[in-house]
Amino acid sequence: MATPKTRRSVTTTQPTDNGGRSDVRNQILLALPALERETLFQKLEFIEMPTRFILHEAGEPITHAYFVNDGLASVLSVMKDGKSVEVGLTGREGFIGLPLVIGFSTSGTQVVMQVKGSAYRIASSDFKDALPRCRQLELALNRFVQSLSLQAVQIAACNRVHEVDERLARWLLMSQDRLGGDIVPLTQEFLAHMLGTRRASVTIAAGHLQKAGLITYNRGSVKILDRSRLEDAACECYSAIVLQSERWARETIPKRA
Repeated sequence: MATPKTRRSVTTTQPTDNGGRSDVRNQILLALPALERETLFQKLEFIEMPTRFILHEAGEPITHAYFVNDGLASVLSVMKDGKSVEVGLTGREGFIGLPLVIGFSTSGTQVVMQVKGSAYRIASSDFKDALPRCRQLELALNRFVQSLSLQAVQIAACNRVHEVDERLARWLLMSQDRLGGDIVPLTQEFLAHMLGTRRASVTIAAGHLQKAGLITYNRGSVKILDRSRLEDAACECYSAIVLQSERWARETIPKRA
């Protein structure tokens, strides 16, 4: 399945202070010590990104890093013939531009907004300059690398061994976790693109979930009606990702003396 056409236009504004903005939702930024946030916000700009906006291309220089504030970004593995499959996704918990953390300037994947949103963006050169002075940020980003790696490994297994309706349920749950609310604003064309399957297969799978009373689908959006039963309908991959993420979260809690 070919990669959807993309748009690059964005609206940008400069942050008005050194990190105390009430509209900051990115969880990595929110968890940083005040001094590190101040260091970063001197170089960050707030941008709004439409659906299908490309954050970076596979094999091309990474010009900016992004602290996703809302919306949903998809990490795609793109083949030579233009076909692609999703290997990870992130919302306000995440960061785009991880190769920069270890000194690389290109990425092996494409990252595209599949649900419009916003981010705090920083030029790659400014990010590289700031990182040595932000040790907690570096630690948080190294941990996020593990989270995305976990996703990629589990999704690869999922796409190989599980049925489309199970994968669709898993993907909807992962998306809702990052977006919040009951609505996931996506077309069946985009869902097929994310799941690496035919649109007709997504139509059938969505029909099964809708007939069971778990979701409704109408004009480019999916509404989740029964979260608990949707979890039951998903393959084991969703719970595997969640459980390991929870284990890592517990491991990061400081131990009392």
